[in-house]
Amino acid sequence: MSRRSGILEFAVLGLLRESPMHGYELRKRLNTSLGIFRAFSYGTLYPCLKTLVTSGWLIEEPVGDPADATPASSLTGRRAKIVYRLTAEGKEHFEELLSHTGPDSWEDEHFAARFAFFGQTEREVRMRVLEGRRSRLEERLEKMRASLARTRERLDDYTLELQRHGMESVEREVRWLNELIESERSGRDQRRSSPEGSAQQDTSGETGGLPRHRGNTPPDPSDDTAK
Repeated sequence: MSRRSGILEFAVLGLLRESPMHGYELRKRLNTSLGIFRAFSYGTLYPCLKTLVTSGWLIEEPVGDPADATPASSLTGRRAKIVYRLTAEGKEHFEELLSHTGPDSWEDEHFAARFAFFGQTEREVRMRVLEGRRSRLEERLEKMRASLARTRERLDDYTLELQRHGMESVEREVRWLNELIESERSGRDQRRSSPEGSAQQDTSGETGGLPRHRGNTPPDPSDDTAK
């Protein structure tokens, strides 16, 4: 499985955990809610759905007249009206994926997908993913600075400005991550110091103390200058 197809499967499972959907609605949600999938097509989505059904993580349910569940006609090209629903095994698999905090979850596209489902992710897992992402970007920033120091005398003004723009993009995301990490820590500390905190359980649906004064959307990973 390619990295991008794995991210798509993760996102589909996450959206269907919220509610059953048909293919068109899924594609719309992936495009509008998860910007990393802006350019993908039905030709990408339906093979993914088929794989998830075969794996037992989704089931297909016909909508309306049972006759609508017949296979698409080769002459009309019309698809059957199908709603996709997450199975118990699919929910368990998605929750397992949510718990992963390894290096893949820090990469550009995967991090954006993971962040989109932070509302369903446990606080400690959110912290590890955010800290891992910050560490990855700090490493990237250090390499960019070292490269610029070695080559700046050989670069024309426009190339130099592009390099600076890339560094500023990474620096901006690091500052954003610092805010999120501090907010998560503050929320955790407040719960621990609260008289009711010992009786409360941290749930996967908590968003923590996210800063509300600015957008909490990860910078667009399609911005090549920030890589």
